[in-house]
Amino acid sequence: MNRTLATCAIAAALAATLSLLLTAAVDLQASPGAHGPNGEHLDAPGAGSNPAGVARLPDGSVNVPMASQRRMVIRTRVAPETDAAASVELLGKVANDPNAGGLVQATSSGRIEPGPGGLPVIGQTVKRGQVLGYVRYNADPYARSEQQSRLAELRSNRQLARQKVARLESLADVVPRKEIEQARAELQAFSSSERSVGAGLAGREPLIAPVSGVIAQASVITGQVVEVRDVLFQIVDPAHLLIEATTADPTLAERIESARVAEAHGAQLQLVGAARSLRDGLIPMSFRAGADDEHDSLQLVVGQPVTVIAQLRERSKGYVLPNEAVVRNSANEPIVWIKSGAERYIPQPVQVRPLDARNVVVIQGLGEENRVVVQGAALIAQIR
Repeated sequence: MNRTLATCAIAAALAATLSLLLTAAVDLQASPGAHGPNGEHLDAPGAGSNPAGVARLPDGSVNVPMASQRRMVIRTRVAPETDAAASVELLGKVANDPNAGGLVQATSSGRIEPGPGGLPVIGQTVKRGQVLGYVRYNADPYARSEQQSRLAELRSNRQLARQKVARLESLADVVPRKEIEQARAELQAFSSSERSVGAGLAGREPLIAPVSGVIAQASVITGQVVEVRDVLFQIVDPAHLLIEATTADPTLAERIESARVAEAHGAQLQLVGAARSLRDGLIPMSFRAGADDEHDSLQLVVGQPVTVIAQLRERSKGYVLPNEAVVRNSANEPIVWIKSGAERYIPQPVQVRPLDARNVVVIQGLGEENRVVVQGAALIAQIR
């Protein structure tokens, strides 16, 4: 009886040991980091052994030898799950800040003449108060003849007034002082009118820069005839620009915490406000753009279309990864590459949201043990 019990105990122990060995063997089939967000195995059954070189395996994964990984500069990391700010992407356009930029227009028609340093060109830096050029008054023949006739009449009246003053001053003892002062006032009025009309005929209007900045538009050339209100120069301050974005959500402006421009990593946006009227069916929003470093200029130009990434006050759980970690598969779905083993990489479909100009948040498709490719993912996706 005791021998039978001992035999049964030994058999039970052997069965338990065999069960543990089988479980360990099954666990070894899926390398660390090859589990999905719900614990499922991402390794396809029956994937087969890895080939010797760079190749795409039948299950869609990719084999990359260690030497090739070093040449492709592939980097991986395990991204922890964090609470990241929810964000939205807005289409926008760079505009000139009316408080920092300005226009130079002609207030009278005439012919363009260069300034002391010549006419400025696009990209040239100018200072406030700098003379950019001149507009030489060029009236039509009829108006010019009228002004010349007026000038001749004023000269004649001035001469008569001067003679009258001289005559009255010679009779100062018998002529009331009031008449002498009145004659002097008439002479002064005729002289001022003559100078004004003469300056209008032969004078020129200086074109002065209203602000300091860079010439963004120059529409003049020496000898060009311009009309009233023609825009001759546009001046932009590269360190102070506006971003005009549009949205269909009337509550979005109240939920924005911060914003960035995807095309300029060094640009910091400050929300000015949202309009209370629609424009082309959307709500315009204004952001004031400034450089992170006050000594740097924004790498943006007026009229450039940009993407505004606005971070909201709402929080969502996810995995923060750099933008280059997310690529597209043949079905145009966003995927990341998960490292499974030393030389094998598995494509994993994910759902992402933009976080800022350089990072995204994966909100679905990853697990905490996944070692994700954060550099070189685009090169892995090209392996066929």
